Amino acid sequence: MRRRKKYGEPFTFTREQLQQRDKKFFDELYDRYAATLHGVLCTILHDTEVAKDLLQETFIKIWQHLDTYNPERGTIFTWMLNIARNTAIDYLRSRQYQQHQKTDELPGYVYEHEQWSVAPEVDHIGVRELLDKLDCDCRRVLELAYYAGYTHAEIAEELGIPLGTVKTRIRAAIAQLRHVLRNEL
Repeated sequence: MRRRKKYGEPFTFTREQLQQRDKKFFDELYDRYAATLHGVLCTILHDTEVAKDLLQETFIKIWQHLDTYNPERGTIFTWMLNIARNTAIDYLRSRQYQQHQKTDELPGYVYEHEQWSVAPEVDHIGVRELLDKLDCDCRRVLELAYYAGYTHAEIAEELGIPLGTVKTRIRAAIAQLRHVLRNEL
């Protein structure tokens, strides 16, 4: 049985592993991040079964586009998180989801509320704790963008602020997160 590495341990890889789509490397990515990405998908979708399907779709996209990852633009986890988030948003905007919403009287998650396990899956790497260290305005836009799956325009409408302000707050929140992470490490 493989020893599962902890999130605090360094995760190193080479450009060749990305370009050659090294299977061991991909297995390591899956082992490290599948539970967290599933938690994010569940948070956005409120449906564990659909989240499982979209997790598989997310990893297919990751596999197909591994060679496009650019470490200068962010960590591989952030890149993967954005792929998962975009996959969920695409699903929410899809005709299939819209049709599903029209035919179901009550979503299944209404009955499963007590059994949700999303928070521990996402929070076991301390994301919630990090977000709590941000100022209120920045934290709110990140929560809407990454946990609720809102677009920038939807956040602006929800909060009643200009689109440019939303983008500025997201950039400020990311800068604050970088600062917090540097001080924590």
